[in-house]
Amino acid sequence: MKYTYTDKKDTRSGFGAGLAQLAENPNVVALCADLIGSLKMEGFIEKAPERFFQVGIAEANMMGIAAGLAINGKIPFTGTFANFSTSRVYDQIRQSIAYSGKNVKICASHAGLTLGEDGATHQVLEDIGMMKMLPGMTVINPCDFNQTKAATLAIADFDGPVYLRFGRPAVPVFIPEDMPFEIGKGILLQEGTDVTIVATGHLVWESLVAAEELAKDGISCEVINIHTIKPLDEEIILKSVEKTNCIVTAEEHNFLGGLGESVAGMLARKRPTRQEFVAVNDTFGESATPAELMRKYGIDSVAVTEAVKRLVKN
Repeated sequence: MKYTYTDKKDTRSGFGAGLAQLAENPNVVALCADLIGSLKMEGFIEKAPERFFQVGIAEANMMGIAAGLAINGKIPFTGTFANFSTSRVYDQIRQSIAYSGKNVKICASHAGLTLGEDGATHQVLEDIGMMKMLPGMTVINPCDFNQTKAATLAIADFDGPVYLRFGRPAVPVFIPEDMPFEIGKGILLQEGTDVTIVATGHLVWESLVAAEELAKDGISCEVINIHTIKPLDEEIILKSVEKTNCIVTAEEHNFLGGLGESVAGMLARKRPTRQEFVAVNDTFGESATPAELMRKYGIDSVAVTEAVKRLVKN
């Protein structure tokens, strides 16, 4: 199947659309740390104002309230920027949510370099690593508007703590609206024989663009969308590398602690495989446009193309 797009939307709006639909569930409650517009939570508030809690710029308190609501059978969705959803409140998440496996959905917008002009203080690139290390925490990083909406709906039916990561910029909408979202199951987007590309989040589209370009040089790429980083779909990756014998991982995150490390660790245990990492190289970001940052820090389609060529050449 060839993936194309006719529209671009931000993934945070996919979260907002999914959350608004979840207002029909009387057990779903939403909490926000003074960023209603940024998290696109207006739709939920319009439908269920009595189940929305504006806690202000008090993220740690928000996590504590969410944990308490979960004890009483509610399904809390917290909303703030990814930086404030993780590093600022890591102790509260660890002690009050993860340790006891509370059914809290930590929904994090403006993740990665593509936050853009807000700069390094807000461009969190270590959040996936922090959250995947918490026992029992599910970590999800969808790739476009439709998949983010589907993921938002799916985690409401999932029992346990979840970290849902999404972004600010408008990106291609290419996943079919009716494509099922199954937590922990990767999606084979394109079959190939020469190299496996495993991507997550905004790098899924960039990987499809790279695969199309590489096909012109006779390089056949298998492209897999790993929207759930934890638990990792080991089966789909192992099946692919049995065929291709090499793999590129692509993500908008530090290469330390991200998807690439999870894949490398799994392959080291089960099937050692040559691997290239497309990720940020252990550095903070800076202020620029999303496209400029992706190009400079080597996490765009060109970077994926170059990584594949290095593998094939060797």
